[in-house]
Amino acid sequence: MDMPRVVQEYFAADSRNDADALLNTFSAEAVVEDEHTRHRGYVAIRKWWTAAKEVSHFVAEPLESAVDGDNVSVRARVTGQFPGSPVTLTHTFTVEGEKIVRLEIK
Repeated sequence: MDMPRVVQEYFAADSRNDADALLNTFSAEAVVEDEHTRHRGYVAIRKWWTAAKEVSHFVAEPLESAVDGDNVSVRARVTGQFPGSPVTLTHTFTVEGEKIVRLEIK
């Protein structure tokens, strides 16, 4: 699958439940948008991710990806303890250098 290393590292850290490694994939001022809520910076992103893991114990498995310049779109099968599981969600990353500066999940 064609994904930049930092996006591969994001999904690997997520699957290991490794918050520190996951946060290391983001820039200091990165923005995550998920479920119509915006989370900016390390503290907010850690809080969003750990809360979601605690509630739903989700696992995201990349199915396919497409790269267009700095933008990476990854369709992932997400399973967990939430209504409608499993679902397929699109993770749209913006990557600058070796860091994720934006992630939108729909």
